[in-house]
Amino acid sequence: MPTSSNNRVSTYAVDPIFLDRWSPRAFDDKAIISEEDLMTIFDAAHWAPSSFNSQPWRFIYARRDTPEWSRLFNLLVPMNQGWAVRASALVVLVSATTAQLPGAPSPSPSYSHSLDAGAAWAYLALQATKLGWHAHAMAGFDVEHAAGVLNVPDNFRVETVIAIGRIGDKSVLPPPLQEREQPNVRRPVEEVVMEGVFRP
Repeated sequence: MPTSSNNRVSTYAVDPIFLDRWSPRAFDDKAIISEEDLMTIFDAAHWAPSSFNSQPWRFIYARRDTPEWSRLFNLLVPMNQGWAVRASALVVLVSATTAQLPGAPSPSPSYSHSLDAGAAWAYLALQATKLGWHAHAMAGFDVEHAAGVLNVPDNFRVETVIAIGRIGDKSVLPPPLQEREQPNVRRPVEEVVMEGVFRP
């Protein structure tokens, strides 16, 4: 039987948390995230699966109204700054591009580091939802300079910047974003699942 939650309907009986998780932009700028909630979110994220248990993910964070905030916030493109300024925390997710494989004398390039970091992002987003927060990952940031600004080593890739906050009133957004401020839908599952071979 399909699941219905958050104005979304699945094809099969998935857990409601997958429908409840979405990426809002309208955050409540009065919400303050506690250290306990933030660390719980990171704890969940670090239990994600990874190739050879390499755990390539690292999280660099700043809470709003702290000295660290501007360093992360200033990496965002202006459009994302316009709404992320109300987030309670920003998180930069980076992943190690090399891994120490069992029995190998030295680290080697990791084929799966971005995939593994993506799994950690998903766990982070789901745990945030479970706690009543929401997380929105962004590609719109200064990719070229992020590693230098954040002192990220050469063998790590900056993957995304994530805003975490409580949902606020969408009236704080410009009209074009207000129209988009709702959980979106997905392609039919039959379009993305293929048995045996890829088909367009």
